[in-house]
Amino acid sequence: MKKSLTKNQENILLKKGTEPAFSGDLLYNDKSGNYLCIGCDNVLFSSDHKYDSGSGWPSFYDIKTSESIIIQEDLSYGMIRKEVLCKKCNGHLGHVFDDGPNKTGKRYCINSSILKFKKK
Repeated sequence: MKKSLTKNQENILLKKGTEPAFSGDLLYNDKSGNYLCIGCDNVLFSSDHKYDSGSGWPSFYDIKTSESIIIQEDLSYGMIRKEVLCKKCNGHLGHVFDDGPNKTGKRYCINSSILKFKKK
């Protein structure tokens, strides 16, 4: 894990925090490229799979590769959710829901603050 993380990035990646809806710099990014984990540079998502879910966080209907993420059960706040973690550094990224587009039916709802965008 990188040592140059901001307090907000540390809160999200290491303490499973979240950023306020509609506050992330990459929410409306429409450039072509890949989204990487800010903590370890693991390639997580492609712009080809990004869509506007209206949720306030960058949303993707698929992952880049099988080496991108891991999913685990999250029972916090009295809810049953599926947490998305970076497969390389185990950092918290967000959650995945089964209400995405028909292509996969998935909505990976990811905190913008822990993503780094690399243009194609």
